[in-house]
Amino acid sequence: MVFTYFVSLIVIVISVFVTLFFKYELERLFRETGDAVAFHICNVIITIMVSITAHAIMTNYIAGNEFKLMPTLIILAVIILPIYLLGHLAFEKYKTVYRKFTPAENGKVMVLNEKYLKKKKRFKKLESYNAVSKEK
Repeated sequence: MVFTYFVSLIVIVISVFVTLFFKYELERLFRETGDAVAFHICNVIITIMVSITAHAIMTNYIAGNEFKLMPTLIILAVIILPIYLLGHLAFEKYKTVYRKFTPAENGKVMVLNEKYLKKKKRFKKLESYNAVSKEK
């Protein structure tokens, strides 16, 4: 039983980060400025479906036990919600730290992010690596 929940936990973590990545890309596609609640609801539902499927397969076919939907649904929902919340907060922090630019107050002028510029400068010595072949 512990093994099935461990496999479900691994599936949950992978599913949360994949769905959060797709949420971010969909927000960019639809040019959403705020946080879209519908995307979060869909992500949680998708994660619950994937984790219940993984748990049912592990319970029925690997462990050979009977699968009960309601207790498993409640337990997996309790596991999913904190992981999703922490993943969302980590993803938002990563998104703001490594953003190339931020819009100015008037919405027209873009301001470059200092941390992004510093990240690009560390490969400066590799620019002269092929300098001899470029001259010819």
